Amino acid sequence: MSGIQCLTQDSIWFDKPRYDEAERRFYEGMNGITHPPQPTSASSTAGGDQTDLVSRMKSLEMENQSLHKSVNDLRTMMSKLESRLTVLEKAKPAAGASSAPASTPAAKAVVVQAPKKVEVKEEEEDDDDDMDLFGSDDEDADAEAERLKEERIAAYSAKKSKKPVLIAKSSILLDVKPWDDETDMAKMEECVRSIQTDGLLWGASKLVPVGYGIKKLQISCVVEDDKVGTDFLEEEITQFEDYVQSVDVAAFNKI
Repeated sequence: MSGIQCLTQDSIWFDKPRYDEAERRFYEGMNGITHPPQPTSASSTAGGDQTDLVSRMKSLEMENQSLHKSVNDLRTMMSKLESRLTVLEKAKPAAGASSAPASTPAAKAVVVQAPKKVEVKEEEEDDDDDMDLFGSDDEDADAEAERLKEERIAAYSAKKSKKPVLIAKSSILLDVKPWDDETDMAKMEECVRSIQTDGLLWGASKLVPVGYGIKKLQISCVVEDDKVGTDFLEEEITQFEDYVQSVDVAAFNKI
């Protein structure tokens, strides 16, 4: 006989350590000795795990049942949709057959009316041919338009020619210097002002001291640029050799 069979036949007190521990704690409690709580045994932990496992299985079964219900509902909806589509597909050919005869009279009407439109167009072309053959209104109208255009161009050119032309002018300030302090400045100014020409207008004048009792004549004038220039003024003024030594342009401004 094996050892395991002997153990099964003999009555062995396997839980004796637990009872000894309980007896020890009883007597220690009577004597006022306390101990901290011991951790739960592996058997109690295993029992708790089994309880959690059972509860999870139950929840999974409930979820499975709800999923089966949802799938069944979807199947029912799909079957309803398929039946509706079948009904609609059957109704389409009937609608097409009913609409075909209605369109036939319209087509016939179009075919009948087509020759009338062609005849109208031919009549219009005949009218155009008659106008081209027997009328010259277009040519007369073109000639009239050309004549009016020429008249307007001529009137515009005449009006433009009558407008005043802008004349460019300049303001010039001249310094006329004498030979010495004995030169008659009044006579020199009279000689300068005696120069007259188209486009020249003399202005104000004054005597400006130069030094050693000598004074120069400073005189202004307005000239038209196209008619009078500074070279012309210098040549004309220096002709009075008895009074004038030199002429300088002190200022020149466009007006």
